[in-house]
Amino acid sequence: MGSLRYSINVTLDGCCDHEAGAAPDEESMRYWTAEMERADALLFGRVTYEMMESAWRKPATGVWPDRMSAWEIPFAEAIHGAKKYVVSSTLSEVDWTELVRGDLERAVRRLILESRGTVWVGCVTLPVALADLGLIDEYEFVVQPVLAGHGPALLSGLRERIPLELIGRQEFRSGSFALRYRPVREQVP
Repeated sequence: MGSLRYSINVTLDGCCDHEAGAAPDEESMRYWTAEMERADALLFGRVTYEMMESAWRKPATGVWPDRMSAWEIPFAEAIHGAKKYVVSSTLSEVDWTELVRGDLERAVRRLILESRGTVWVGCVTLPVALADLGLIDEYEFVVQPVLAGHGPALLSGLRERIPLELIGRQEFRSGSFALRYRPVREQVP
């Protein structure tokens, strides 16, 4: 059985809009590439899936576009080649990933049970539902030294408070920090 890890970039004021944070650099791309390579599968909501597909799907020519830096290509290769799932009630078909429909809890529990490792989820809206269902085993936030002042807030709308314990951290030269937490489960007497 695998586990579910929620990973996302976030500004110091809690914004998780991909355009509000610091621009990716070689060090952060190496970090995210390693995360993608370690994941058994990737899980996205529709909006993030469409954004990732437009940015990281390998062209039919098999050649990455010239606009990509050499240090972006390993990330592109990792995400393009990964097993991917998208949760959507509006998409009718996909060809770069597998469509997840129906009961969210049942479908995600099945993905976790069938996984040999980590199912990685990275988006804005879907993780709120997954956290409310108690399905997230680990939270990973790459906190960037930026104050956005606007944009979608991290895990906005959670029904209940989720206590977390720090299980790992990494500092980047840019001043960003990767912080990993796991939920503190209530002890049954």
